[in-house]
Amino acid sequence: MVYRYRRRANYYETDMMGIVHHSNYIRFFEEARIAFMRHLGCDVMQMEREGIIIPNVDAYARYYVPVRFDEEVDVEVCLRQFTGARMEFAYRIINAEGALAAEGHTTHCFVRSNFKPISLRRTYPEYCRRLSEALCS
Repeated sequence: MVYRYRRRANYYETDMMGIVHHSNYIRFFEEARIAFMRHLGCDVMQMEREGIIIPNVDAYARYYVPVRFDEEVDVEVCLRQFTGARMEFAYRIINAEGALAAEGHTTHCFVRSNFKPISLRRTYPEYCRRLSEALCS
């Protein structure tokens, strides 16, 4: 399943050249991932209230075409891997002309508030089912 998240580049996200600073693309990925998980019924805030923390353990972005202030983009996100203990998302940022502006991935694990790892398969089978069903084909 590919989820599309639309957003507009804000002025404060740009640099002196008027383009989105490279560090903000990772933030775009995060916004899209949070919206995607909410769409799946895996609301991150609810999961945290239940004691599930989802830290980022790896993030990567490659840039192709700059995104400028006030430009609207679609962030495509898909769950590329899910083991119950770890998950990896892939992202593509597409500009209004349909060009690939950036792509990347993030990897996450599941832990308790004491940062001890947990497996959703054993502890939260419903979240596990929802995420498993959302894997990209």
